[in-house]
Amino acid sequence: MQPVKVGLLGLGTVGGGTISVLKRNAEEIARRAGRGIIVTHASARDLDKPRQFPLDGIEILTDPFAVVNHPDVEIVAELIGGTEPARELVLQAIRNGKHVVTANKALIAIHGNEIFEAATREGVIVAFEAAVAGGIPIIKAIREGLAGNTISSVAGIINGTTNFILTAMREQARSFDDVLAEAQALGYAEANPAIDVEGIDAAHKLTILAAIAFGIPLQFDKVYIEGITDITIEDIGFAERFGYRIKHLGIARRMPEGVELRVHPTLIPERRLIANVDGVRNAVLVVGDAVGPTIYYGAGAGADPTASAVVADLVDIVRAFTTDPGNRVPHLAFQSDALSSEEILPMEEISTAYYLRMQAVDRPGVLADVTRILGELGISIEAILQREPVEGAKFVPVIILTQAVKEKNMNQAIKQLEALEHINGTVMRIRMDPLA
Repeated sequence: MQPVKVGLLGLGTVGGGTISVLKRNAEEIARRAGRGIIVTHASARDLDKPRQFPLDGIEILTDPFAVVNHPDVEIVAELIGGTEPARELVLQAIRNGKHVVTANKALIAIHGNEIFEAATREGVIVAFEAAVAGGIPIIKAIREGLAGNTISSVAGIINGTTNFILTAMREQARSFDDVLAEAQALGYAEANPAIDVEGIDAAHKLTILAAIAFGIPLQFDKVYIEGITDITIEDIGFAERFGYRIKHLGIARRMPEGVELRVHPTLIPERRLIANVDGVRNAVLVVGDAVGPTIYYGAGAGADPTASAVVADLVDIVRAFTTDPGNRVPHLAFQSDALSSEEILPMEEISTAYYLRMQAVDRPGVLADVTRILGELGISIEAILQREPVEGAKFVPVIILTQAVKEKNMNQAIKQLEALEHINGTVMRIRMDPLA
């Protein structure tokens, strides 16, 4: 039987890894898929750029649409990133009746509803395992392995750059800016790191995880997003004194009143497995009613780990060649006509516990004013810590851990606290979650 021919869009890190894995494991892949899988065409902006992976037998073109429209290409693997021209390339491949594999989380999170509708109409598959958590097969685990469960929550470290930065800040007592510079030098962060450190990348991934976990449409515009740029080594140290670690988490949780979709720094108990996932690694905790809590850990990026997911999608598509489109695994886990219209809760209506850090004048009555404001807004204090004043310093740090309260109440409290004469500057607020 003739091998399946793949057209690759993009010869960067993931594209090169995909070619290498397909060639290195060709025999094993053919045994799994029932046919060989080979890359016959690829697109790249620079044809003369030296590359450290084999390109023999591959026709390289500068125009990605020439790959998408080539009659010999049966599956298109979109690995160029961004939303345009990726969106139009994928839609063109679908119009041509070609199956698609993509590692593009932004594309799926923002345009996935349109893309999946087009794919369903044309009877083709769009596979996207590599779009979330690199080499961790989290999409397949939720969509297929946990299909018998009602999933109540998905939470995890889904951006390796932010996890690397927070880990180094904790272990080496270094500032955010210092560690960010190292992350850029090591290639973990881009020259413009905003998509990672501001939480946008994690929000793309959380959008996808929530859709397949809860059977809701992709709704990136409704995710609450907060990055790690304001986290200090002092916050990390205070958190550890209370038995917590700060991680940048994506959290999707189904509540009676609606679905929570939020990305932000979070204090989690240091005894939790996920609190001990360090460096550039990813980890995702999924809770189902039948299976209970399950955790998935591994490399969230890199050439071979991400290529592992791309190739797995290629194998799945080849296996499904002879399957009636109506009997294939749905793109978003649930049948397209059975997606839920559950409300996405605004952040103001979500309840969490909080870590608060403020700079207060060291004099009697100041803490009484602080606790009065919290009490009037129904905010219960779980713990409080006031550091000894440094000689000559006018202000001392006061740390408060609260019990769970709605965000809108905490917003009011912080506004009133910052207006107090004896509180200097802004109040630092980090949400807490037991992940229980």
